[in-house]
Amino acid sequence: MSTATYTRYELLRIVRNRRVVFFSLAFPVILFLAIAAPNRNVTDFSGTGISMPLYFMVGLAAFATMNAMLASGARIAADRAVGWNRQLRVSPLSPASYIGTKVLSGYVLAGLSILVLYACGAALGVRLPAGRWLAMTGLLLVGLIPFAALGIALGHLLTSDSISPAVGGLVGVLALLGGSWFPIGGHGFLHDLAQALPSYWLVQASHEGLGEGGWGMRGWVVMTIWTVALVALAVRAYRRDTERAA
Repeated sequence: MSTATYTRYELLRIVRNRRVVFFSLAFPVILFLAIAAPNRNVTDFSGTGISMPLYFMVGLAAFATMNAMLASGARIAADRAVGWNRQLRVSPLSPASYIGTKVLSGYVLAGLSILVLYACGAALGVRLPAGRWLAMTGLLLVGLIPFAALGIALGHLLTSDSISPAVGGLVGVLALLGGSWFPIGGHGFLHDLAQALPSYWLVQASHEGLGEGGWGMRGWVVMTIWTVALVALAVRAYRRDTERAA
């Protein structure tokens, strides 16, 4: 199987999976509309000076993209459960192409999530300069790199039965501690804990759309450390799974 053929198969697989489409695309939109639509005229959410539709649009963009990227782990676990990954290993498809396709499919799903949420935000009156839309989107995509590695690691460490609740719970906790749902205070234990997590900096990437957030030196250092650690974990998990299957 060629890389192009497998990539096409993987993308079609995502589109046809109703559970993936719902939780990665529909669910964040439902949450956004349920929260922001009734409060579309709130222009100073929680004393931030930011409208509620804008605040939750960017926060849910971080949540949705994180969920979309980790969903690649569920597809890997499903491949392992039916022995599909073993069949692929005896095909011309290289391990790098297999993993790269999983990452690419995660980014495609994340990109669709971003576009749908942006469209819903615009429908509720969100207006931003073009440069701010682009800066927010670009930094969000960079911020997803450690989550891509985490999804691969979980896919090779967990079973197909356990990975869905594990990913759901993990995304929920990371989104909560990252500040997707409410502003994290400027000091205290919760603030210090949040700043040590990649989800906090993913949310800060989305806050480029608010004219704030982004990453200073600390953000880049934290995300680099998490990326290196999670890539190492993903490589180790893949190798162990491959050796066990052999």
